[in-house]
Amino acid sequence: MLVLLAGIFVVHIATVIMLFVSTIANVWMVGSSNFGTASSGLWLLCNRTCEQLIVSGRDEASLKAVQAFMILSIIFSVVALVMFVVQLFTLEKGKRFYITGAIMLVCWMCILIGVSIYTARFTGRMPGSTTSHHGYCFILAWICFCFSFIIGILYLVLRKK
Repeated sequence: MLVLLAGIFVVHIATVIMLFVSTIANVWMVGSSNFGTASSGLWLLCNRTCEQLIVSGRDEASLKAVQAFMILSIIFSVVALVMFVVQLFTLEKGKRFYITGAIMLVCWMCILIGVSIYTARFTGRMPGSTTSHHGYCFILAWICFCFSFIIGILYLVLRKK
């Protein structure tokens, strides 16, 4: 049981770190053109230098929603990690990890909503780019989506032990 808890704790910490990286780094979309490669994230558009990401008026609300949901997913994941440690040492067996699992599933939903909006509104569109593809931050966000679901379910299953 101790090895299982340690493994879940390590995967949870890895998920938090990957969420930070995917939200902060600016490599959600990578495009190439005659001038070289460029990348765009949730915050900046980077070619040789980085500048504020410019979006059209109709896409601005979508970008703000993606930013908000990714930040919320980080917050919920960190809160779930703290609650895991607190519940591990304070609650008796059978009552542990309800809150942690629920918070982690809320984190999972935030990631799902944020990445789905980004996929629907911004996939394949890079300003001044001839070809574009998803960058590592986009892929990390989907990996965090999977990990947060698995961790949330495991926390709910572990409440019985």
